[in-house]
Amino acid sequence: MLIDISQEVFSCRVYPGDPAPERERLQCLEHGDACNLTAFSMCAHNGTHVDAPFHFFQDGDTVGEMGLVPFVGPCYVARHAGDVTAQDAHAILARAGDCKRLLLAGDLTVTAGAAAVFADAGLWLLGNESQTVGPETAPRHVHLLLLGARTVLLEGIVLAGVAEGRYFLSAAPLHLGGCDGAPCRAYLMTGEDWHEA
Repeated sequence: MLIDISQEVFSCRVYPGDPAPERERLQCLEHGDACNLTAFSMCAHNGTHVDAPFHFFQDGDTVGEMGLVPFVGPCYVARHAGDVTAQDAHAILARAGDCKRLLLAGDLTVTAGAAAVFADAGLWLLGNESQTVGPETAPRHVHLLLLGARTVLLEGIVLAGVAEGRYFLSAAPLHLGGCDGAPCRAYLMTGEDWHEA
């Protein structure tokens, strides 16, 4: 089974202060044009998106330099509510086993203590449902801990109704050379499907 965990772009949640996505219909069949043609503008961190290390590190990898490995492969979805503490992070990692991609489901905040645990564990990717990892009003320190350890971030995913457990993740970002982040179409496959894919 395929499970779409992406937000629709033009109705997506937007981090406070970021510009919202906009679209413009350049051509329209209803007006006698040869085709429908749309242009759009958006922040690289709107909706479901990834953060590259360059987001917080001048010498960090950009989206175009990260490759696809962190974004495609087995992952573990863990459910939690409230602050994720260092102790919680250890428990989540124990449940996740050898998975290097971890998605956190629920209304939660990754604390600096948890971020340090996840960074030390060598995760390739950490995802959550919020538009930012860490406290919304002060996310910088958590980003520095994770991106500094080359753990890329997948933010703004939609995991309502997704049970805790193992899945196959595809969340490849758009290949935006030189950028600090990029939107993506993220989805999960259940075990039976991704062995057949």
